[in-house]
Amino acid sequence: MRRLPRIIYDAYWRFVEDDGWAIASHIALSGLMSLFPFLIFVTSLAGFFGSKQLADEVVGLLLEAWPSRVADPLSNEIHNVMNNARGDILTVGVLLAIYFSSNGVESLRIGLNRAYRLKEHRAWWLLRLESIAYVLVGAAALLSLAFLVVLAPILWQTAILYVPQLQPYNYVITIGRFGVATLIIVSALLILHLWLPCGRRAFREIVPGVALTVALALSCGHAFGIYLAKAANNYASTYAGLASVMVALVFLYTIASIFVYGGEFNAELARVRETYAEQERRLNVIERGRAFLRRRRA
Repeated sequence: MRRLPRIIYDAYWRFVEDDGWAIASHIALSGLMSLFPFLIFVTSLAGFFGSKQLADEVVGLLLEAWPSRVADPLSNEIHNVMNNARGDILTVGVLLAIYFSSNGVESLRIGLNRAYRLKEHRAWWLLRLESIAYVLVGAAALLSLAFLVVLAPILWQTAILYVPQLQPYNYVITIGRFGVATLIIVSALLILHLWLPCGRRAFREIVPGVALTVALALSCGHAFGIYLAKAANNYASTYAGLASVMVALVFLYTIASIFVYGGEFNAELARVRETYAEQERRLNVIERGRAFLRRRRA
């Protein structure tokens, strides 16, 4: 615990040495460009099941933890795109949307491989298929959670009809929405750190970086919201009609930097553990040698 500040410091310089800022900008831009194709696919998938309301709930869940000044303008543009999206799931446009959505996953893979200092040895087409699988599973999981979010208020109102004493506890639904959004973030981070980069890591090896990523992301999101409340006009005067896009890009760049740093933090922790383990092995060898010499002298 006493070495934690030093580990945080060393992890930052690992981040700098591994071109973390450049990787984060790549992730941010790829993420923004992948977001709309992904939601087009989600809309088509929801339409296939006969309920585009689920797609709207997915947008709400994805943007739940974002600062309102970032999420609101972006949400309006997303809804404009989704309202014009076709409901056919097997069109060329939707297939292209799936492919371009996987670019965001590939950028995350590059960031984590660089953070853990791993060299990718798998074939490019296999990696692309894996990224597409992540997109498909992610879309299905989000729609399933959105279905539960839609269903929860109905079940709650039904429960109130039979147990009116529950009426004062309506805030439970709001807390539940934030809980679901947090669950999505934490689950996604765990899955990405466990299986996206080359090789395999133990669960205990990735938890510290994931916890740090969530804590820093929530803190920076709150701070960024406060900053925008005071300085939003600066973006409008500088970028004019592109202000909302630039605000979203800066926010995503911040979150992407934190994401890559979380991987660097895990890698630095692993290095420290390995150093301690090596020191323990050397001490054990020395102790065994001393014990052997004592027995010889006796």
